[in-house]
Amino acid sequence: MAKLTAKVVLEKTAFSFDKLYAYSVPQHLTDACRAGCRVVVPFGRGNAPRQGLVISVENSESDITLKDIIKVADSEPIINDEMLKLCLWFKERLFCTYFDAVNAVLPTGISLKMVDFYSVNPTTNATLSQEEKAVYDFIKKNGETERQKILKAFGDDSEEIIYSLISKDAVLKSGDAVRKMLDAKEKSVRLSEGFSEFSGKLTERQQEIADIMQEIGAVSVKELQYFSGVSVSVIDALVKKGLLEYFSKPVFRKPVYEKCEDSGEIVLTDEQEEAFKTLKAKLSVGGEALLYGVTGSGKTKVFLRLVDEAVAQNKGVIIMVPEISLTPQTIAAFNNRYNGEIAVFHSAMSLGQRMDEWKRIRDGLAKIAIGTRSAIFAPFDNIGLIIMDEEHEHTYKSEKAPRFHARDVAHFRAAYHKALFVMASATPSVDSYSKALAGKYTLCTLTKRYGNAVLPNVVTVDMRNEIRGGNTGVLSEELYYEISSALESGHQAILLLNRRGHNTYISCPSCGYVATCPNCSVSLTYHSANRRLMCHYCGHSIPYSNVCPECNDKNMRFTGAGTQRAEEELKTLFPSANILRLDADSTMARGSFSEHLSDFAAGKYDILLGTQMVAKGLDFPNVTVVGVIGAEKSAFSSDYRSSERTFSLLTQVIGRAGRGDDAGVAIVQTNEPDDNIIALAQNQDYAEFYREEIAVRQLRTYPPFCDIISLLVQSISQNDALDSANNILSNIKTLVEKEFNDVKIIALGPAPASLPRVNNKYRYTLLLKCKNNFRTRELVRSAISVNIKKDTSVIVDVNPENFS
Repeated sequence: MAKLTAKVVLEKTAFSFDKLYAYSVPQHLTDACRAGCRVVVPFGRGNAPRQGLVISVENSESDITLKDIIKVADSEPIINDEMLKLCLWFKERLFCTYFDAVNAVLPTGISLKMVDFYSVNPTTNATLSQEEKAVYDFIKKNGETERQKILKAFGDDSEEIIYSLISKDAVLKSGDAVRKMLDAKEKSVRLSEGFSEFSGKLTERQQEIADIMQEIGAVSVKELQYFSGVSVSVIDALVKKGLLEYFSKPVFRKPVYEKCEDSGEIVLTDEQEEAFKTLKAKLSVGGEALLYGVTGSGKTKVFLRLVDEAVAQNKGVIIMVPEISLTPQTIAAFNNRYNGEIAVFHSAMSLGQRMDEWKRIRDGLAKIAIGTRSAIFAPFDNIGLIIMDEEHEHTYKSEKAPRFHARDVAHFRAAYHKALFVMASATPSVDSYSKALAGKYTLCTLTKRYGNAVLPNVVTVDMRNEIRGGNTGVLSEELYYEISSALESGHQAILLLNRRGHNTYISCPSCGYVATCPNCSVSLTYHSANRRLMCHYCGHSIPYSNVCPECNDKNMRFTGAGTQRAEEELKTLFPSANILRLDADSTMARGSFSEHLSDFAAGKYDILLGTQMVAKGLDFPNVTVVGVIGAEKSAFSSDYRSSERTFSLLTQVIGRAGRGDDAGVAIVQTNEPDDNIIALAQNQDYAEFYREEIAVRQLRTYPPFCDIISLLVQSISQNDALDSANNILSNIKTLVEKEFNDVKIIALGPAPASLPRVNNKYRYTLLLKCKNNFRTRELVRSAISVNIKKDTSVIVDVNPENFS
């Protein structure tokens, strides 16, 4: 007899036993259980409730006895057929679990969590202690009660009481999947009413926080942690002692969009018109194209015309930018023109905001999705156009499972919808440009800047000569002169320094000691804002001291300049100028990117200083001077893309100058003035750069002439990490000699990763140069499935963006 069977993928499954599990659909759930719905199912010997997602439902003639689905958690499928196929595509290609893929395509706010619930057993005859009776009566009064509610009422010690009640069969435990709370508020802390009456003892760290809170009264937990360097457990302890109390500060769920005048009818240059006509012709049939245009050539105007056409055809549009710093200007360009029919996605939004934007698209209330990498999952039913601006940027690659590249997902979705996928950049990735030259993408080229704008004059300054002349500051004499001239004439300047913090590291000149992170193979960076030495990888921090812990010398010396030190020098050199610093430290608050950039565009600041985020895609017509402080290729030396990334970064930041009617100048400060990459970027000569770079890639067998699969093996034991990496290599050799003799692989390593230790884990990397196809991926899966030491993990990344 046929019975209804569901194929289900489960949450929290290890890679080794992640598969499709079959469950029987009970009669009362036959209408509710559909592909794309989440379910609660029994799993394992103990039949513990586990969240899952239905991949398919079908009639089965099998006589195998299956467990029944307990509950269907969604009234409607939350994932459609396209997204289900994409999840399976992720699983097969990216060495992730099924639920990793599910979580990637859904907004965070829509996810569920398994929660323990307790109810009383009315037939119990157990003898209960006074404490047990109190908890029992509490559960009886409240009915089915969530675990956290009990702990909140009776404290953490009640955990043992709950277990005792269960063992006596007085209380019954069950599990259910419930919607996670949406992050619509910011967690903050303030002094409690009982602060002044407290007379107990405090630890040194607790006393430090108590002193800080006496001065400021209230602050967000995130800010308090940053400026004090304490963990949240210290704050929790003070809350339990009654000195502090948590409270929630409301934040806006609806994103605030930039306002701008409607651009009206867009007039294109001859070059832009030719590119637009070529791309428009492909809108109806779909395909892939690369729009290569010099900085300031007006690629956005071509985008706007294409979006007009797609919206007129009632098709959805996805527009991606690599950084949240670029979304305000992109949103401003599109918002008024399309009468608010846009939805925005990026990491600085709250969970509630992202959830609401996702729903607006799903319900047909928004036609255009704009955002960073996550925008590619916008739930349109009919996509007509996908645009990836600055397509060369590494931020389009996810750094956690599933380790997808948004470009690959865009290819998938464009093919599914027969849509047009346009990649755009002034410095295309070598891989994309090679495919365009080979005819795999349609290539459209813009060689001239839009309107009266011309490319800036570029000057390279040898900083070695500056040091010989006694200048040890962050600005050369040339850059100082140009900034001064710009400010006098009412113009603005942008400065790029790709190191945040105050100083790169701190060392002792007497014994050579360098302050390093105890958890990572990296030096600590000094931050003047909180006077602490901080690790940018694990977050470890210690207070600054000028006393060497090794030899007690009181002359610890700062080395290298970060954005905080540069900001201090700029304030000294230009005391009347308003200076805006943009880096990860200055933009922690939600919405600060948009607010700061709007203020700079409005002329409230004269100088914009920042890390890579100020180099990409920003358009400020009043900026006539751009300065690059420290243009060294060695910043990317651990990667075969070092030349590509250096060329791209320099070309992009140079292109921020002279985008209006006034001529611009770019000053490139470097200790390597003879580096050919700097000369090519200075001339904005991408064609010559590509010719040189592609020849090197071919000679050394690097992408696009192969794929690279990286296997990062890590463990708290250095020997276990190395032994496991060697075992994997041995497995690969054996497999290639036997059942995978049709697979060609060049194996490099294992070798210590460029950061050999992070978060107290030793790390070894094995790189495989290969062709990324089904057979190669099967080989890798087989190789990593055996001989892995206990407490050792393996991270597999296909064509990684970095090898740290």
